Amino acid sequence: MEQLTNKKTRIEVVDALRGFAVMAIILVHNLEHFIFPVYPASSPNWLHILDQGVFNGVFTLFAGKAYAIFALLFGFTFYIQCNNQKKQGKDFGYRFLWRLVLLIGFATLNAAFFPAGDVLLLFVVVGLVLFLTRNWSDKSIIITAIIFLLQPVEWYHYIANLINPAHQLPDLKVGEMYAEVAEYTKNGSFWDFISGNITLGQKASFLWAVNAGRFFQTAGLFLLGFYIGRKQLFVTTENNLRFWVKTLIISAIAFAPLYTLKELIMGNDAIVQQTVGTAFDMWQKLAFTLVLVSSFILLYQSRKFSQAVNNLRFYGKMSLTNYITQSIIGVIIYFPFGFYLAPYCGYTVSLLIGIFTFLLQIKFSKWWLGKYKQGPLESIWHKWTWIGTNK
Repeated sequence: MEQLTNKKTRIEVVDALRGFAVMAIILVHNLEHFIFPVYPASSPNWLHILDQGVFNGVFTLFAGKAYAIFALLFGFTFYIQCNNQKKQGKDFGYRFLWRLVLLIGFATLNAAFFPAGDVLLLFVVVGLVLFLTRNWSDKSIIITAIIFLLQPVEWYHYIANLINPAHQLPDLKVGEMYAEVAEYTKNGSFWDFISGNITLGQKASFLWAVNAGRFFQTAGLFLLGFYIGRKQLFVTTENNLRFWVKTLIISAIAFAPLYTLKELIMGNDAIVQQTVGTAFDMWQKLAFTLVLVSSFILLYQSRKFSQAVNNLRFYGKMSLTNYITQSIIGVIIYFPFGFYLAPYCGYTVSLLIGIFTFLLQIKFSKWWLGKYKQGPLESIWHKWTWIGTNK
């Protein structure tokens, strides 16, 4: 009976945490107008002050952290699927590769409505690390995760520049690509927008992730989620709760100095900013991500909190559907070929629109899951993953 209760709790907290991550993503994306930076030309002083407070608050809490939670849970989900197949004497690895191929389709669908490209394409490429390490020992997985999270490429370029001041990071032309994306978006041609997003936008997004340190951080988070699954750390036990308390304390203490050092480093020359600055930026965001994750897990043990965030479970169960449909909704609201509300929506109004969209998606999720076992896109992904089997 105790094992059944633990399993149920573990699944619930993971669904709720995934829902929390997608909620945070939709709020950030609304403030960014889904990477369409058009805002009111002027506003009253009180609203300008409020807008800046909203922007700073939302971005401090969620920017770069929501995606990180999403990535962590992607690795955890891989563990669940891998372990279920292992119990039946099967290797999930090659089926997982097919699952990644299918994810390209969902990444393309979302990118079509999101001019900055889509993080799911990054997940496809980086997901190969899970396939390669699926049979490694726990020790090897956590060591490899730490190496990735240390940002080895950034440190290589920094040391190489110290040895040879002529050494520079490769210019991936990300800025030029995004300028071209902004141009065809403002032109208002829907078909140019779609075709440009799934080609140039995807390329720009992927190369930006490489520049920003997200490539290796995502690999590290995937493996960290895989490791968490192996160690059953989402199961509610006294030892695990102590682990999350320690994680909360250590990450909270680490965040302030890491953030301060990042800010100091950003005052140096460009090569230092692009290398050491990127590493410290990823570290301070990782520390805050762990603060959010551990706080959420610990608070979830309270009946009042778990009941208060209960709707996030439904939202999290349909994370793929909600993640992609939010982009479609965003295009309709903000872009020139939709209602074109971007010039009239500052950060505060955009946040309210994001919250309203989130609440609508929750309502839809609860209604859908009352009729079906999985969300519409989740069901397609599941059925096509197991094509050729009885599942």
